Amino acid sequence: MENPSNLNLVLDVPVSLTIELGGCQLPMREVLQFTIGSVVQLDKAADAPVELNVNGKLIARGEVVVIEDRYGVKITEVLGQTVTA
Repeated sequence: MENPSNLNLVLDVPVSLTIELGGCQLPMREVLQFTIGSVVQLDKAADAPVELNVNGKLIARGEVVVIEDRYGVKITEVLGQTVTA
C-alpha cells in the first residue's frame, strides 16, 4: 500500500509509545516503606490486555510476551479492529 505524498512528510516524525500495564493507589506511608524486593500489586489481572498509547492516545491493546530477555506486546486489537493470527 502506497502512502499519499502529504503523509510521507510525517512518517519519520518520532512519537512516544507507552504501554499501560496497570496501576494502583497506595498511601504515602506504604510507598515510603518500599525496599529492594518489595512487590507492588497492580489493579489489572495478569491475563488482562495492556493498552498501547501514542502520544497519550489509545491506539491498540495487546498481550505481554517475553522475547529472549525482553518484554514485548503482541497486538490483539487496533482501533476497533481485531487482529487474528
